[in-house]
Amino acid sequence: MKRLLFLALLIPALALPAGAAPMKARVIQQYFAQDDKGRVESFQWTIRELDKCDPSLDIIVLPEFADVPGKSQAGEFIKNAREYGPALQKRCAETARRCRSYVFCGVVDTSLDVPRNAIFIYDRNGELIGKYYKQHLTRGEWTRNGLDKSYTEEWSEPYILDLEGVRFAFLTCYDFYFYENFANIARWKPDVIIGCSHQRSDTFRALDIINSFCAYNTGAYLVRCSVSMGLDSELGGCSCVVAPTGEILGTLRSEIATLDVTFDPKEKYLKPAGYGNPPSLHSEYIEIGRRPWKYRPGGSAIVPPFEEAPAKRLCAHRGFSAVAPENSLAALGTAVSLGAAEVEFDLWCTKDGELVSIHDASLDRVSDGSGFVYDKTYEELLQYDFGSKTSEHFRGLRILRFDEILSKLSCHTIMNIHLKTRKGTTWEDGMVRKLLDQIFAYDAQDHVYFMTENRELQAKLAKAAPDIPRCMGYASGRDIVDDALACGCRMVQLFKPHFDQSVIDRAHAAGLRVNVYWADTPEDAKTFFDMGVDTILTNEYQIVSSATGCK
Repeated sequence: MKRLLFLALLIPALALPAGAAPMKARVIQQYFAQDDKGRVESFQWTIRELDKCDPSLDIIVLPEFADVPGKSQAGEFIKNAREYGPALQKRCAETARRCRSYVFCGVVDTSLDVPRNAIFIYDRNGELIGKYYKQHLTRGEWTRNGLDKSYTEEWSEPYILDLEGVRFAFLTCYDFYFYENFANIARWKPDVIIGCSHQRSDTFRALDIINSFCAYNTGAYLVRCSVSMGLDSELGGCSCVVAPTGEILGTLRSEIATLDVTFDPKEKYLKPAGYGNPPSLHSEYIEIGRRPWKYRPGGSAIVPPFEEAPAKRLCAHRGFSAVAPENSLAALGTAVSLGAAEVEFDLWCTKDGELVSIHDASLDRVSDGSGFVYDKTYEELLQYDFGSKTSEHFRGLRILRFDEILSKLSCHTIMNIHLKTRKGTTWEDGMVRKLLDQIFAYDAQDHVYFMTENRELQAKLAKAAPDIPRCMGYASGRDIVDDALACGCRMVQLFKPHFDQSVIDRAHAAGLRVNVYWADTPEDAKTFFDMGVDTILTNEYQIVSSATGCK
């Protein structure tokens, strides 16, 4: 390792109100090593800096992965964490006890069956009193480094620790980029946010903006510790302390050093809540103006996107169509509320260019109307009852537009969208554009895929939306696997009984996922899963889900 520089900056305390209890924080910005030798030197330097800490300190913060201070070769990340972690954790506990300080250290929690990215929290007695698990993992953390991400897909509150009357919240590296999470943290009225980070590719200016934005929006002091990418680097680093005003009280830029800052964690910044209004926290001010559909879907509205959805899953065919009118919001919403990982519905184009959800071209089977959906305007279709043929409880149900589905269920489930066409025709370019515009407007592009047996429409979709997955549907007299490959599809949707094991095997050998329509009994579903089918479409979602354990 090149020069090692010790830098101690003591920032004068803010003007404190009478009776306030200032806290002195130290961040230890270690070097992110590029090889094994540098990693050993960086680790040893960190240990020496912990030994230099003294009882004047209240808070000591180390960066993310302080137990893996540098690059790891493929497959060696967990091994390195197990090698360095125990010694670092022991020294953190000793330092906390000796200095009567709180120590916050970013480490790999290897005590779990699948290790997690964690911040370990030691109290003034050196006891491990809490663990914060990073909520937003980069793809490399679970694909390359083998860390657990399963817990990030479950509901959780912001992790808040009350230590001597001071409320601490936590962020780790990638967490800093999810600004919508700041508003959620602010609801819990934190006094201090501890940030253990890498963020090695951002410029100093970008990091200053992010850090100030975080403190200002949460109304808390930010104590953030990162890693130096080298003394001459203009990326990464920027371990800092930031006031709730957004003022950076101290920063290390690229130094391999420590930074000390004293502040009063209970001193809040109150701003006018709009011109002429009484002062309030920034988070309280903006909460007044929250409105629906002005933001990207978040929280419980988001399930894993198509690329991360369960490999083996059920698809509620036309929604939970065994209990509610098919292709209705009642059927689709019921399936989603029961946990369906995927729902299927059909779209036709009306005479006046609306997208509506109905399976048959004819209106006769599912409504009290007659004729064909493509010969009717949307206003004409609204005159018909689409519910009473299923049950009197649904009398008066009207035909459902595509954007109405999106407005209620976007990102709540994967949507298998069956695009229907008249024989010998395809969709006009304007209707393809309208379909895609609505999907993008509701931010659903990562949670949908298109299914059609129409090869001309497949080509239009491939050109207009190459990033949205497509599924080849069954067509009598054609080879579905050959069709899928020729059209660049990523999956096929087989139709019972027009397939056997060889078709499934051929599709998988070609790298295609396999859907099957349909299985309404547990026995059929288990048979298809045993054959290697990836997704089963079912009308009896609850029965099949309970029997197979699949969503």
